[in-house]
Amino acid sequence: MKEGDQARNFALLDHTGTRRTLYSFLTDGPLVLFFYLIASSPICSAEACHFRDLAAEFAAVGARRVGISTDSVDRQAHFAQQRSFDFPLLSDVGGSVAEQFGAKRSALAKLSRTRPAASSGRHARHRDGWLTRITTRRKTFVIDENGTVCKIVSNDLRANIHADQALWYLRTEYRKPLPY
Repeated sequence: MKEGDQARNFALLDHTGTRRTLYSFLTDGPLVLFFYLIASSPICSAEACHFRDLAAEFAAVGARRVGISTDSVDRQAHFAQQRSFDFPLLSDVGGSVAEQFGAKRSALAKLSRTRPAASSGRHARHRDGWLTRITTRRKTFVIDENGTVCKIVSNDLRANIHADQALWYLRTEYRKPLPY
């Protein structure tokens, strides 16, 4: 996925168990869709909390915020409650939406698909689930009402840059003619 591409619709469950679609988020204005690795991890918490803390600024530019990771609905619900998020967290357990948006690490994704079956037990299940979850890249997409990807922010380590750059784009560049 690159800037100027049309985002395909998808349907996922949010942290409350409600089925949500991409296009339903686009009805009232632009969407800021941010992919994060693991709910409640330090960097992901900082990233999502920064999106939460900038709620008034995003509202002022008419943008909705939605987080997405490969965590389960239950894990997303715990994360949302723990951090008092005012936006949906989507559960992309299989990583298909992350792959669609180019937010999946190809080498790790391939490794997680080709690994031999792990031994049974709690630790093996945790290890396999962890490997699946770290295949997601930290990426943020600003998507307009027509489903066009207008801006992509990609940085795996600097959590605040995602909300800051998306907000900067919406304030200064959004609605200007795109160069492509």
